[in-house]
Amino acid sequence: MKNTQAGDIFSAIVHVPFGGIGIRTSAGVIVEMVTLPRHFGEKDATDAVADKAVKQILRYIDKPDYRFKLPLAEVGSDFQRRVWDAIASIPRGEVRTYGQIAKFIRSAPRAVGQACGANWFSLVIPCHRVTAAGGLGGYSHRDDEDGFPLSVKRWLLAHEGVDGY
Repeated sequence: MKNTQAGDIFSAIVHVPFGGIGIRTSAGVIVEMVTLPRHFGEKDATDAVADKAVKQILRYIDKPDYRFKLPLAEVGSDFQRRVWDAIASIPRGEVRTYGQIAKFIRSAPRAVGQACGANWFSLVIPCHRVTAAGGLGGYSHRDDEDGFPLSVKRWLLAHEGVDGY
């Protein structure tokens, strides 16, 4: 793996089939895991937590049933954590709409989309399993309501056995 200046903010960057995952750690927990374009070079883990995250990401890429077991920072509002908990309960191979999640937690679909957009833990909190009522994307053909690139979302859903997106 190689380091890049742009990657200095990350504790590790691992390439995956749809681009990269940047991992930031602090005080023994993961504070952020985000999808990145491939132009970010890979970066070796700078600490044990980042190394653990890289290994688990690669396990998930190899086996989509893999369940992450990572120390995550306590971030987000109470509302965001309620949304993320609901999303984390969606089984692999299934999707829910923003509206279904909203109804479940007694909120509004747009608020659910905004909470997805604030998700600091890509893959671990699988917001890719949340879709718009009319299909994969929200208001744009490039990105869904939470700003997640649709090409990444399509890859992840196909990887997890969800057809039709």
